[in-house]
Amino acid sequence: MVPKMVFLTKGVGRHKEKLASFEEALRAAGIAPYNLVRVSSIFPPNCKLISRNEGLKRLKFGQIVFCVISDNSTNEPNRLLASSVGLALPADKTKFGYVSEHHSYGQTDEVAGEYAEDLAADMLATTLGISVGEDLHYDERREIWKMNKEIVRTMNITQSAQGSKRGDWTTVVACAVMIL
Repeated sequence: MVPKMVFLTKGVGRHKEKLASFEEALRAAGIAPYNLVRVSSIFPPNCKLISRNEGLKRLKFGQIVFCVISDNSTNEPNRLLASSVGLALPADKTKFGYVSEHHSYGQTDEVAGEYAEDLAADMLATTLGISVGEDLHYDERREIWKMNKEIVRTMNITQSAQGSKRGDWTTVVACAVMIL
C-alpha cells in the first residue's frame, strides 16, 4: 500500500465540546466523512501532489484514509494556536520526501508554517547527506538546500486561530491526505 497521490488541507472549528470542535475543524478541511488513520512522515517516491478538490473527488464517504495530521485545541479565550504540516520533496522523484507536523501556541500562520517547512526540509536534507548548521536562520538554510539542488520543493499548509472569546473550544487542523 503505497500512496500515489497526496493533497493538503486545513480547517478550524469551534464548539462548547472539544471533540465537536475537532469534528468542525475536520469538516472545514473537507475530511470529516472519512476514517482517518494517522501515519508518520514519509512522502512516497513517485507520488503526485494534487489539489484538495481533485483529492476529495477520489475519496468515498466512510473510506479509511491515511494522513499526516497536526491538530491543536484551546478553550482559553483569545489564545493564538496553530497547526501546520510542512512538505519537502527531493529533486529525484524516485526518492522519498518528508512531511512534518507542528502545532504551537502564540505563533502566526507564517511562523508556524516556516517552522514545519524547515523541519521537513531538514529531515530530508539529513537523509540526502546534506549537512546544514542548526544555528543558521531558516532563510540561510533554504539557500543551502537550493544550491545543493537535491531538494526541489518545500511548502506548508497552516491553520491558526484565536481561542473563542466565550471560552468555547477552538481546534485547528492541517493535514496531508494520502490516496492509494
